[in-house]
Amino acid sequence: MELGILVIDDEDGIRRSLTRILKEDGYSVSVASNGEEALSLVRKAPNNYDIVICDLLMPGIDGIKTIEEINKLHREVTKIILTGYGTLESSIKAIEAGVDGFITKPFENRELKWKVRECYLRRKMKQFISPDIFNKLLKEPTHLLPRLSFITILFSDIRGFTQLSSKVPPDELASLLNNDYFHPMCDIIIKHSGMIDKYIGDSIMALFGAPVADEYHAENAVNCAIEMVKAMKAINGGFGMGIGISTGHVVTGIFGSVSKKEYTALGMPVNIAARLQKLAGPGDIVISDATKSKLSDSIPFQKFGSTTFAALSSPTTYFKWMRHDQV
Repeated sequence: MELGILVIDDEDGIRRSLTRILKEDGYSVSVASNGEEALSLVRKAPNNYDIVICDLLMPGIDGIKTIEEINKLHREVTKIILTGYGTLESSIKAIEAGVDGFITKPFENRELKWKVRECYLRRKMKQFISPDIFNKLLKEPTHLLPRLSFITILFSDIRGFTQLSSKVPPDELASLLNNDYFHPMCDIIIKHSGMIDKYIGDSIMALFGAPVADEYHAENAVNCAIEMVKAMKAINGGFGMGIGISTGHVVTGIFGSVSKKEYTALGMPVNIAARLQKLAGPGDIVISDATKSKLSDSIPFQKFGSTTFAALSSPTTYFKWMRHDQV
């Protein structure tokens, strides 16, 4: 999969120079000489463009207005302003328009390539991963391309959330979820080299071993889960949490539509982790046999049962964390 870039600049020399440099990095490059032409291209095929690089000052529609209009057509696109005449006022307007970064003319080839990668990855990934993984992606962004990956998936979910949400005012519920659950749990996930895949209601889905491979993904996920359960007990927010974990081969990459794309994992191990999470009571960690096989004996788990999946020929055995205290 090639990332598509739309270069918008009224100078032919700049367009040709950018096209040559970006194609060296494997991008598919389209060009437009003004804002009107760029908007026409985006309207016709918004899916073709992952990144837009737009000159600030152009005849007709200027760069900021062009970015604003493109944002209406394709909110998920990474937007970069190219300028040699930057002012504080224009910078503020560009940020308000949703610009992800700036490239100053004249530029060096390596600087340009690095800035494009940085802006794209920051928009897509930075809030969901550790700085270490983010820096590895900057050096090798092909990790985001669709591929078969051997990883571990974690699902967490609040127990009794439906009942809780019917009793607590919306503003108090939002504060409770953000401050006592999402924020601290996601900090722990990132600490253990996990990636926040998505929030599904009051559930968190996290990946370990993707987008950057890590041979300790199963152990990291389980140690993360244990710390999450202990942290939830310490917070004492008035609700419990169950966790399900599974390990296996999945397809990872960026999937979605023009209006929303995200890096995620697809495959049976994801379904297994989601099912095991439903089997976990408050304070429980339930893992698949595939995850258990990757752990050392120092982490205490006991066989707890088995469950069947229509797509699998044999039942999946699962194990429960043996807690030293009652969480």
